[in-house]
Amino acid sequence: MTAAPLKCIDQDTAQHLADLFKTLGDPTRIKILSLLAAAEELRVYDIADGLDMGQSAISHQLRVLRSARLVKFRRDGKEVLYSIDDDHVLKLLSQGLEHVQHA
Repeated sequence: MTAAPLKCIDQDTAQHLADLFKTLGDPTRIKILSLLAAAEELRVYDIADGLDMGQSAISHQLRVLRSARLVKFRRDGKEVLYSIDDDHVLKLLSQGLEHVQHA
């Protein structure tokens, strides 16, 4: 089996990837993603209750996750429901968890 030739990613892609990992570098955000992965959709107060944190702190973290396209939201009347943005996020979370549990 021959190894594929190494190719360095460009600076812009490297920066985007570094920003993504920076966003994932917060334990509260990881916990939020974990809750959303298990429940599919949650309201801010459900997440706050699950993490025993204030709703404003959770809302702030959700804004960060939303700006990184890791979570999305939809309105249901007056309520806002948050969910994982796509399967790539679930794979990142799953592979990261597998990596740290393997160590």
